[in-house]
Amino acid sequence: MNELLWAFGRASGFIALALFTVALLLGIVTRSGRPLPGMPRFSVSLIHRNVSLLASVFLVLHVGTLLFDTYAKLSLLDIVVPFAGSFKPFWQGLGTVAFDLVVAIVVTGLLRRRIGQRAFRFVHWFTYAMWPIAVVHAIGNGTNGTSRWFLLLTAASAVLVAAAVIWRLSARFVEHSHTRRIAAGYTDRDDT
Repeated sequence: MNELLWAFGRASGFIALALFTVALLLGIVTRSGRPLPGMPRFSVSLIHRNVSLLASVFLVLHVGTLLFDTYAKLSLLDIVVPFAGSFKPFWQGLGTVAFDLVVAIVVTGLLRRRIGQRAFRFVHWFTYAMWPIAVVHAIGNGTNGTSRWFLLLTAASAVLVAAAVIWRLSARFVEHSHTRRIAAGYTDRDDT
């Protein structure tokens, strides 16, 4: 039974990380205000939200499974307080930090209408910290963290995320269609 829990914990962690990578990329694309080819912006936004939710479910499965695994020996304290664990405390602590950030992001997402757009956006920016912390946690603490296939997949994901972030930070990135029209030299008077 322990081997099954360990395998499920590993697999759910890997799936969660892959889904968070997709969610991060979709979040960057969604924020640009541009649709993906053949897909309207609202569809991209819905897919982003659903992939994020699915990633969070797999993260809860990952952590929950490892709570019951006798090899991992996670406690409730390990899940909440970073670097308090007994097994590879630094690497496990990074996972705790990433988990805590995901909880904060999910909670503010659920309370978005109550806390306001500004607070939601502020906390949502922590996604850019959560993802690399989770990646480093997977490399340092994961059973397959240093295997060749995992490192290649991680490197490819990092290149994609870095390219998306560079694009978002570039001068060519314009968030809203109105701002893009102004940047292109159109004004509201041109529309009449």
